[in-house]
Amino acid sequence: MAATASRRAAIGGSVGAAMFDLAGKVAIVTGGNGGIGLGMARGLAGAGARVVVAGRNRDKSLRAVAELEQIRACGALAVDVDVTDEASVAALVAETVARCGRLDILINNAGMNIRKPPHELSLAEWHRVIDTNLTSVYLCSHAAYPVLKQAGGGKVINVGSIMSIFATGFSPVYAASKGGIVQLTKACAAAWARDNIQVNAVLPGWIDTELTEGTRRDVPGLHDSVLRRTPAGRWGTIDDLRGVAVFLGASASDFVTGAAITVDGGYSIQG
Repeated sequence: MAATASRRAAIGGSVGAAMFDLAGKVAIVTGGNGGIGLGMARGLAGAGARVVVAGRNRDKSLRAVAELEQIRACGALAVDVDVTDEASVAALVAETVARCGRLDILINNAGMNIRKPPHELSLAEWHRVIDTNLTSVYLCSHAAYPVLKQAGGGKVINVGSIMSIFATGFSPVYAASKGGIVQLTKACAAAWARDNIQVNAVLPGWIDTELTEGTRRDVPGLHDSVLRRTPAGRWGTIDDLRGVAVFLGASASDFVTGAAITVDGGYSIQG
C-alpha cells in the first residue's frame, strides 16, 4: 500500500510539474527590463521559457537579459521597441519569430504614469499615458494574434493594476488606462477563445518599484496608508509577480480566460 501511494505521489508530482513547465516556450515581455515586468520575466525564465525583453532602454534591457540568463540559461534576448508605434511593434513580433522560431506568450506590461489631478492634466499628457498603457496592449496583441493562432494557441497576459478597480485623485489617466485594460482583456478573451488563445489580466497592488518610489515620495502618508490597508502588512516586491506569470503562461491555466487576478496582499478585499 505504501508503495502504491508513493507511485501515485510521484505520478501526481510529475503531472503537476509539467503543468507549469515552460521549457521550449518563447515569451515577449514589454517593459521587461525593470519593475513588475522584470519580476514576471524572472518567473518565466525560471520555468524554462526563452524571454524576449522588449523595451526602449537597450542598456537596461541587456542588463535584464544577463540577469535572466543567470537564473536559467535559456537564450534570453533584448529587442528594442516603441510600444506606441505600430511598425515598431510589428517588427518586435517579426524579429522574435525570426530569431526564436515561435511565439507562445505575450506579456503586455509596458506602462507609465503622470500624477496630476484631472483639472491639471493636459490633453497631450492624457494621450501619452493612454497610448503607452492601453493602446500598446491593443497594438502588441493585434500583432501577436496571427502568430499565436497559426501556432494553435497561446497566452496573452495584460498587466493592469488595482487602479483598474479603484481610483485616486492624483492618477486619473493611469486609472482610466488600467481600467480599459481589463475590458480589453475580456473582449480579446471572448474573441480568441476558439483559437485556443487565453487572454488574462494581472492587477498588481502596491509594489515596490521605481514607478512607485516617486508616488511614495510625492504623496504624503501613502506608504503608511498602504500598510494599514494591506492584510499582508507589507508592500509587494517584483518577485511576488513571478508565480502568477508562470501560471497564466503555462498549460495549468488553459481553461482560464478573461480573468483579472489581483496580486495585492489583500488590499482589494478591504471594502
